[in-house]
Amino acid sequence: MPTEVLNATALNSKIDAYIDKAQPFAIPILLHLRKLIHKACPEVNETIKWSRPFFEYKGVILCNISAFKEHCSFGFWGQEMAAILTEAGALQDGAMGSLGRITSLNDLPADKLMLGWIRQAAASIEKGEYVSPMASSNRVVKAPKEALTIPPAFDAALKTNKKAAAAFAAFSPSCRREYIEWIADAKRDATRDSRIATALEWIAEGKQRNWKYQNG
Repeated sequence: MPTEVLNATALNSKIDAYIDKAQPFAIPILLHLRKLIHKACPEVNETIKWSRPFFEYKGVILCNISAFKEHCSFGFWGQEMAAILTEAGALQDGAMGSLGRITSLNDLPADKLMLGWIRQAAASIEKGEYVSPMASSNRVVKAPKEALTIPPAFDAALKTNKKAAAAFAAFSPSCRREYIEWIADAKRDATRDSRIATALEWIAEGKQRNWKYQNG
């Protein structure tokens, strides 16, 4: 792959592999975008997140590139860039990223514009003006789960088994919740008692509720 135009020490071999595996039409697009990113921000670091190439500056995501079967995409990560691209008439819909579906080098804005935008994005990070998409006010925040009360029969059984009680107390809240919900969901007393007996055995051995599925 022709990477001699870039600083070889700044390149990530995983991104090399990602580009090499892309569709033939996508390879020159990805290489060109990568070159522009490094030219505009020489201190950028390459990484792979969510199976796609990302570029970070000072530990913050600057932008990312992606290749699909029929198009590529380029996306700025900071929300402040959306306003800049909108004003320039460059922000596009219909694909992951900021510039829409990119099927050839001709679909990309002029290099001068791209370099300027990348530098603006890096500057926003420098100035502390970067707004992560994770901070979006539209992000759905899940309500915390209510604390569960241990079923009396389960609580009584734990008190008769010191080993199981100690192990249960050491479990994380989510692990304890799994056992409590499993026992509390029993419809019949016989089912509940059977689950309690099994739970005590597993807990005493330090096993989580779904241990069978955690060992591959």
